Amino acid sequence: MARPLRFVPANALVEVTTRTLQGRLLLKPSPELTDIILGVIGKAQNLYRMSIHAFVVVSTHAHFLCSPSSADQLARFMQFVNANIAKEVGRLHQWPERVWSRRYRCIPIVDEQAAHARLRYLLGHGAKEDLVSTPGAWPGPNCIAALTRGEILRGTWFDRSAEYSARQRGDNVLPSQFATSFDITLTPLPCLAHLNPDQRQAHLRRVVAEIEVAAHAANQAQGRAPMGVAAILAQHPHHRPAGPDRSPAPLVHARDKQKGDEYRAAYRAFAADFRKGVAGLIAHAKEITRLFPDWAFPPALPFKTPAAAVSAPAAA
Repeated sequence: MARPLRFVPANALVEVTTRTLQGRLLLKPSPELTDIILGVIGKAQNLYRMSIHAFVVVSTHAHFLCSPSSADQLARFMQFVNANIAKEVGRLHQWPERVWSRRYRCIPIVDEQAAHARLRYLLGHGAKEDLVSTPGAWPGPNCIAALTRGEILRGTWFDRSAEYSARQRGDNVLPSQFATSFDITLTPLPCLAHLNPDQRQAHLRRVVAEIEVAAHAANQAQGRAPMGVAAILAQHPHHRPAGPDRSPAPLVHARDKQKGDEYRAAYRAFAADFRKGVAGLIAHAKEITRLFPDWAFPPALPFKTPAAAVSAPAAA
């Protein structure tokens, strides 16, 4: 099945998912990797000003709820996050292959009920997979403590390029010499923005408690117990599970049928216009390539910004 076009309306709420190669446990949590992943996300947010609402990183995949201003901002943010996490995972786990199975998948969320549902889905990670008894016990990067208790999300960004250059010059490099701490700022979901911080935290504590009760009931009904943190940390990161259980990704998250249909119609119109653009580009390809020398790759086209956004005056 062909992957869908990246159609992200301006300032849309989206869920972004990125998965490891073959479902391997390459993101298996450890204190060092958790600190580094938080640092990468914090550095990326600092660079690209991404509005992040929630996120979780488990052993085989990561989820983000965010509100990008454009598809271009999201692409730049995720390219930075995925590229730098992959480098650090390869270094820590002696993994010579690529880390991600494919590019990230972005699914718009078009109504408040769907937004609540996706937030609950992210918060349930760890418990819903029968790994830990409560989501807050997941030892990898997650936002539960920040959302429910207001704790600071802080990680360490390592400037590997500067470190490499120093080593090439023969300098004595200390482990923390090129390390910088970055905090991750979480923006309230639009559907929770009417609550003050204490009310939001109390609401999300109730949501987490409901998830914990449901997970406990499911475990009792099936006569099983969660894997537990010690067993999770003991897993080998190169391990490939027998068969990851994944359902097909939807085009859009919507509980309101009308809003879902409106998004699907907008996507079909976008796809039709995109195909027309591709046809026009192909038709003019020979004329364009004549401008370049033989055996050259002409540069890729830039992201197309709406004309109104280009001509609008900057805010004072």
